[in-house]
Amino acid sequence: MVDPKIETSWKKVLWDEFQKPYFETLKAFLVEEKKRFTIYPSGANIFAAFDHTPFDKVKVVILGQDPYHGIHQAHGLSFSVQEGVPHPPSLQNIFKELHDDLGCPIPQNGTLSAWANQGVFLLNTVLTVRAGEANSHRGQGWEIFTDEVIKRLNAQKEHLVFILWGSPAGAKASLIDAKKHLILRSVHPSPLSSYRGFFGSKPFSKSNDYLIQTKQQPIQWCLS
Repeated sequence: MVDPKIETSWKKVLWDEFQKPYFETLKAFLVEEKKRFTIYPSGANIFAAFDHTPFDKVKVVILGQDPYHGIHQAHGLSFSVQEGVPHPPSLQNIFKELHDDLGCPIPQNGTLSAWANQGVFLLNTVLTVRAGEANSHRGQGWEIFTDEVIKRLNAQKEHLVFILWGSPAGAKASLIDAKKHLILRSVHPSPLSSYRGFFGSKPFSKSNDYLIQTKQQPIQWCLS
């Protein structure tokens, strides 16, 4: 039986998923990977997005791809880095759009836990990665799991905001009922695509407008 260390409300929602054969296989894969490689984030932070944002508190979902693979970067929240770590290019562009959208100062700190603690669920589609090798844990079972997470949020909650940046995230729109939730899609904030529609997309103000319209507390997006 798999019994992961994850926040209580999520464990209840996802318990049956943890018992499926693919998750047993995924766990075995990670055990073997850790014997041979450095894996990010640390084991204690693999489910950090869930721990920071309990199921009943989720208001906004920002979907990333897989964790940063550089030293000291990933800590279980999509697009976020640990305190004191230089901002990766995608995060720099997120902060630039945040400034242009809401006038927020560019934060010194790249940690997004303040968002997560307000109900912004910072989910990656793959929750682990081998150090120095982007996408190295793709296709091992995490995508099955995180698709199920999205499906259960879609089915069991109403009036969420799903922010989907880039093609892989945008493909998840098929799992979401646009009549129940707001879907905000754009290109990825990476330097390769940010000028093709990420800048000027105003995801932060649009999220708050929707939360206010649906009688929810808006997110305090400014981090400094």
